[in-house]
Amino acid sequence: MSLRQQALVVDKKYEGKYVALASFADSTVIAFGDDPSEVLAESRKKGAETPVVVFITKDDTAYIY
Repeated sequence: MSLRQQALVVDKKYEGKYVALASFADSTVIAFGDDPSEVLAESRKKGAETPVVVFITKDDTAYIY
């Protein structure tokens, strides 16, 4: 089995924000903002069944909630 690195989010405009992705398999950004619960609610309003919320830091580290 081969492991490879994959950036979930590469756009600098999301630095310091919570970002909702469609799923672990689909890194399409659905919603973003400063409050993780608002980002989650917005992504669910847009129809995402299993969104993944991550915090994008400025030092290339992602926190997955």
